[in-house]
Amino acid sequence: MPEHVEVRLADGVRLHVETTGPADAEVTAVLLHGWTLDGRAWHRQLADLRERFDGSVRVVTYDARGHGRSSCMALPTATLAQLGDDLAAVLDAVVPTGRVVLVGHSMGGMTIMEYAHRHPGHFAARTAGLVFVATTAEGHTHTAYGLSPRIARLIRVAETTGAGVLARCGSWRPPRALLRALRPSIRWMLFGDRCDAHDIRLVTSAVARASLRSIGGFRASIGAQHRLETLAELAHLPAAALVGDRDRLTPPPCAESIAAALPATELTVCPGAGHMLMMERPDEVNAAVGAVLRQVLSGTPFAEPRTAPAAARQE
Repeated sequence: MPEHVEVRLADGVRLHVETTGPADAEVTAVLLHGWTLDGRAWHRQLADLRERFDGSVRVVTYDARGHGRSSCMALPTATLAQLGDDLAAVLDAVVPTGRVVLVGHSMGGMTIMEYAHRHPGHFAARTAGLVFVATTAEGHTHTAYGLSPRIARLIRVAETTGAGVLARCGSWRPPRALLRALRPSIRWMLFGDRCDAHDIRLVTSAVARASLRSIGGFRASIGAQHRLETLAELAHLPAAALVGDRDRLTPPPCAESIAAALPATELTVCPGAGHMLMMERPDEVNAAVGAVLRQVLSGTPFAEPRTAPAAARQE
């Protein structure tokens, strides 16, 4: 059973953290969820890690500020920079020693990049491997929602304007009745060809637990971040990047640029999959996380770059 921990940050925000596995494990995998989601998004990976690495790997998940069971925050702290600082604080509080493998989906992957950028010494001393799932190092550069550029620009303007309004709504949560009505839109935006009804309900439930301040407040920071130069400094680490070819938010060029910045990265493109790869393609995500963990546990260095063309990595 997972252990529930509350980490209180310097600004008074309380983060809900869950840990499984021995505290003295040689390696800890820290799984960071995406924007408007929470730690439950990783449930299929948690089950796989318990089965595959029982006793040798500790696993940590937590709800980002303003998400899930973590408390809301002041609007100026709804930034990726703050999330990078929060990750450093969580590691100090919950994983004070040992090597860590950081696994990030969407905003969670951007949080890892921000942590590396803002805390390079801390990052270098602790981080032994990386897995980027449906994320980007280039803000909204490649985000076109699968639509024409003109329509995508109009949607982005509307989204940015709406985000500003939501950000001023404080700790209120979205009405569940409204979210149920929006399930078809959520399904279109986040999922690809196949979608389990349970996954839609889980995502809808997570969005219902995110504060309107976090839903709106993080949008500007997410759209503006550019961290390819930061990634280029991490090329020595075992790493993997995964993306769905139907991802409307972080399409394949996002993962391809990450792989280009990290030449030894295993790049996997999942045909027919959307943004929620942990749910849509759990086997591929589990395999990628497992491969990086095994490399870290064995201490095997990267001898040569392993990047393959996206088409060669497809299912």
